[in-house]
Parts: sequence; C-alpha cells; structure tokens
Amino acid sequence: MNLFSAFVVWLIIWWLTLFIILPLGIRGQAEEGDIVEGSEPGAPHTLDIKRKFVQTTIIASVIWLLTCLLIVSGLINWDMLARFFQR
Repeated sequence: MNLFSAFVVWLIIWWLTLFIILPLGIRGQAEEGDIVEGSEPGAPHTLDIKRKFVQTTIIASVIWLLTCLLIVSGLINWDMLARFFQR
C-alpha cells in the first residue's frame, strides 16, 4: 500500500467515524429547557465540535492502523475480497 492509498483509507475511515460520533452525547434544546427563539427545539443545546474531531481522529487512527496491518500482512487482499463478493 503506497502513502496516498493509506491516506485515502484513513480519510474514509475518519469520515465514517465522524458520522458515528456526531450524535453521541448530544442533548436537544427542549431536553435542556433552554430553547433559543426561532430555532428548532430538537437542535443541539451545545455542540463541542473540537472534542468530537479529537475523538474521531483518535478512534479512526486506531481503526486505520488495524486495517493497514491486515492489508500489509496479507491477511486481506483484493483477490480475496473479489472472490467473497462474487458469491
């Protein structure tokens, strides 16, 4: 796996992880009892996006490292995946 492919795999894993992490721990304005006039009551009360990005980066990097280890070790290759999906 070359450097560009490794980066693309990391980026895809990062985005997927971000979409999994984003809704976790979010409380709506209605749940907090502090609805801003003109906004949706279900909108997030507070969204600490920096913390979510850090969490996403750490989790995605661990998943990416495991994925790269599987690919580099030869346990998973394109031929194996092609045969699996042709069934």
